[in-house]
Amino acid sequence: MKALWLGLVLCLGAGVGTAQEVAAVAQGALLRGLDKINGSAQDLDLANGQSGVFGSLDVVLGECRYPVGDPAGDAFAYLTISEQGSGAVIFSGWMLASSPALNALEHPRYDIWVLRCKT
Repeated sequence: MKALWLGLVLCLGAGVGTAQEVAAVAQGALLRGLDKINGSAQDLDLANGQSGVFGSLDVVLGECRYPVGDPAGDAFAYLTISEQGSGAVIFSGWMLASSPALNALEHPRYDIWVLRCKT
């Protein structure tokens, strides 16, 4: 449902008279994870296709993209997040740096969000 909502928002936003921005693929992304129980935060510096570990989660960065004309602009990254041990995927989709709540990881202990692409 979230993916459908995100797609609808992106399509409607692009069709309201604004030109669609061209996105470039970055080398990777900088993510931040927060353990909501003990308050600790950790940054994950991942290349496209690379995986990392935050707490009991495995995080795989599929790809990070950014606006061509503005490398410091809004990053969006495709992430797949799963629980270690069970391998159950708990999040798979695009996260936007400027609107992390639009398509967020829903986990009782951990938050993970995109900070920026690595250019």
